[in-house]
Amino acid sequence: MRLTDKVAVITGAASGIGEAVARRYLEEGAQVVAVDVKDEHDMAQRFADVGARMLALKADVTQREEIARIVARTVERFGGIDILFNNAALFDMRPILDESWDVYDRLFAVNVKGMFFLMQAVAKRMVEQGRGGKIINMSSQAGRRGEALVSHYCATKAAVISYTQSAALALARERINVNGIAPGVVDTPMWNEVDALFARYENRPLGEKKRLVGEEVPLGRMGVPADLTGAALFLASSDSDYITAQTINVDGANWMS
Repeated sequence: MRLTDKVAVITGAASGIGEAVARRYLEEGAQVVAVDVKDEHDMAQRFADVGARMLALKADVTQREEIARIVARTVERFGGIDILFNNAALFDMRPILDESWDVYDRLFAVNVKGMFFLMQAVAKRMVEQGRGGKIINMSSQAGRRGEALVSHYCATKAAVISYTQSAALALARERINVNGIAPGVVDTPMWNEVDALFARYENRPLGEKKRLVGEEVPLGRMGVPADLTGAALFLASSDSDYITAQTINVDGANWMS
């Protein structure tokens, strides 16, 4: 098993990509702290089969004291942190002339501020431990380009790529690898909300946008959360020790860079 005795913190772990990565890390021998704003008892029940190797933690990454609590509870339970899978994010969309301050603040608070300051807090702990570490920040194909209806989300995910590069350079001498993953269209519960928003703003029937974007992927389908777990495992393992500052596209060739 490739992550035996490693301790991983995973945000946005209650469903979708985060849940799939948590399960893959557990299968590979890691101890996992599964963080989400959703009810921790429900998360704990969903991972009940792994016993004491998993801690479910309800926390809001936009709050400084909550970030400190995530780190403290992880260290208290498992003794340290080796891996951060920085996955918590929000999505919203609207025409750019209708964009509002509150949507901007909400998306940047989670997708950028929460991502950065949790990365910073975990990196400080990794430096104190002196054994290096792996940080994986979740971006998106939306971070590679602008989209007319998705300006704020695209900007937040572009910021994730930029912060990943800067952090990787800053932490390289500490043997902390910082990389990103840029998924394409992935069939998660969030995509039902995305589809409904496209239906509203593009005057489409429900389900049509989701069907079309899946058909447009060169590999012929939308991704599923399990499609992301291979890259997530690779970047968390010793196989990626000589890779840092990169954001890997996992998108069925939907975007080439």
